Amino acid sequence: MTEPADVAVVGAGPAGLAAAVTAADLGLSVTLLDAGERPGGQFYRHPAPGLRAARPQALHHGWRHFATRARRLDAHRATGRVTYLPAHHVWTVVQETGHWRLHAVAGPDETAATVHARTVLLATGAYERQLPFPGWTLPGVVGAGGAQAMLKSGLVLPGRRVLVAGSGPLLLAVAGSLAAAGARVPAVVEAADYTAYARELPVLLRNPAKLTEGALHGGALLRHHTRLLTRHAVTAAHGTTRVEAVTVQRVDRDWRPVPGTARRIPCDALAVGHGLVPQLELATALGCATRSTPDDTPALALDTDQATSVPGVWAAGEAGGVGGAELALTEGEIAAQAIAHALHGTPRDPRRTAALDRRRARLRAFADAMAAAHRPGPGWADWLDDATEVCRCEEVTADRIREAVSELGAHDARTVKLLTRAGMGWCQGRVCGQAVARLAGATPAPDRRPLSCPVPLTHLTDLPAPPPPAPDPPAADPPAADPPAADPPAADPPAADPPAADPPAADPPAPDPPAPAPPASDAPPSDAPPAPHPPVRPAPTRGDTA
Repeated sequence: MTEPADVAVVGAGPAGLAAAVTAADLGLSVTLLDAGERPGGQFYRHPAPGLRAARPQALHHGWRHFATRARRLDAHRATGRVTYLPAHHVWTVVQETGHWRLHAVAGPDETAATVHARTVLLATGAYERQLPFPGWTLPGVVGAGGAQAMLKSGLVLPGRRVLVAGSGPLLLAVAGSLAAAGARVPAVVEAADYTAYARELPVLLRNPAKLTEGALHGGALLRHHTRLLTRHAVTAAHGTTRVEAVTVQRVDRDWRPVPGTARRIPCDALAVGHGLVPQLELATALGCATRSTPDDTPALALDTDQATSVPGVWAAGEAGGVGGAELALTEGEIAAQAIAHALHGTPRDPRRTAALDRRRARLRAFADAMAAAHRPGPGWADWLDDATEVCRCEEVTADRIREAVSELGAHDARTVKLLTRAGMGWCQGRVCGQAVARLAGATPAPDRRPLSCPVPLTHLTDLPAPPPPAPDPPAADPPAADPPAADPPAADPPAADPPAADPPAADPPAPDPPAPAPPASDAPPSDAPPAPHPPVRPAPTRGDTA
C-alpha cells in the first residue's frame, strides 16, 4: 500500500475544488476524486472539448472564482501535491487502522480503484428535487438543472419554446440562460411567493450581492419578455410523442390548486424543478449525524470547523445544506484549514478565519431564508390524479401509494417502498423519494444505503478480506513443577507429629505431591493452544446502530 494522502476530497465542485487547493497551499498531500471528467462539478460544467466553445465562461455566473482555483489546482498537480482522479465515482468509504480506504468505480470501463487517506472531506453536492404531476414523464419534460446542464455541457437547448416551472431561485438563472442562448421562454412559473423574503429583511440587507443578483435576473426576464408568475404551478403536461402544452394553475399558500384558474400554455419543452436535495449516501453510510433544513430536507450536522460527527470526516458545500456556490467555496476553505490544523497543527490566520466565519454565517442565513421561502407546500399532492406515475423506474402510480397509506397503514417512505416497490428502481429513490415520503405524510429521511452508486459485482468479490484477528497470548501460568505455595511438601510430616521409627511393612509408600490447581482465570495450560476468539464484527456501514 502506498503512503496515505493527508486528505481525500470527494467531489471537485466549488466546495471540493476550494478545499483541495487550500489544503495543498497549506502543505497537505491531497487526492481529489470526482465523478466528472473535468473539475467544476454541476455548477461549473464545461462544454465538451470537441465542441470548441469560444467563451464557455459566458454560460456561468462567478467564473473568475473557478478559473483562479483551477489554475492553482494545475500548479499543485504539477508539483505532485495534488493527485487528481477524474471519472472516479466513490461508492463507499471504509475506516481502517489509522486511515480511510475509499473505493471507486473508475472510467467508462468501470474498473476498480482504491485510495487511502488519513482524513476524508465530502463535497458530494446535491441533486434535483422533483414533485410529479400528470404528464411529467413525457419526452421534452426535463429537470430545470438538467436543462442548464444540457446548455452548459452540450451547447444544446431542450426545445425552442421552453417553459420554466417549479420553485426556487434556480429557476430565474435557468430561464435567463435559456433565453440568452436563443430559446423562447414564455414564463417562469413559481409556486412560492417572493414576498416571503420580506420576513427576512435583516438577512437580505446583510447580503446585498444576492439582491443585486436577483435584480439582474429580473432584468433579463424583462429583456426577453418572460413573465414571472408567482404562486402558480404546472399541474399537468399534455402531448402525444412529446410535450406540446402545459396546464398552469394558481395555487394557494399550501400549494393547492385554486379551482377555475387553469390555463393552457403551448410549449415544446418544460424545465421543472423544486429545489435541490443534498447527496448524503457516503456520509450516512459512515454514520454521520444529520439535521433538517427549513424546507424539511436532510443535511449533515456540522460543527464550526465543518467536521461531521464521525472523527476524521469533514464536509463542505451542499452536503451541509443547499446554499449556492459562494457558500460552498467558503466552507471548502474553512474545512481545509481545519484539517491542516488537526493533522499538523498548522496555525490559522485569525483575521482570515474570522472573515471566513462571518461570510459563512451571512450566506448560511440567506440559504435558510431561501429554503423557508420555497418550502414545498402540502397541497402539491392535489395535482396528482390516480394514474400519475410517482416512481417512474418501477411504474408505481399515485393510487397505489395512497392505498398503501390509507388501507395498509404505511406511514413512512420505507414502508411504502416495501408495499409498492416505489424507490427500488435504478435511481434508488433519488427522483421519487421526496415525493413518496411526502405522500406518506412523513418528513423526508436521509438516504441510507451501503453503496452510493451501482457497482459491478466483481468489485465486491475482489475486495480484500479483513485480516484474521491476532490471537491473544495465553495467561501466564505458574511452572508445573512448583506446587502452590499454600500446600506444604508431602515429604514433610506436620510439626506436631514425631517421626515414626519403622513404619509397618503393610503401609503404602507416601503419595506423590499433588498437581497444581488450575488458575482462577480458566485459561488453558501453557502447552495447550489458545481458545479461538469470536470473529471481529466490522464497523457498521450504515448510519443505523450496530
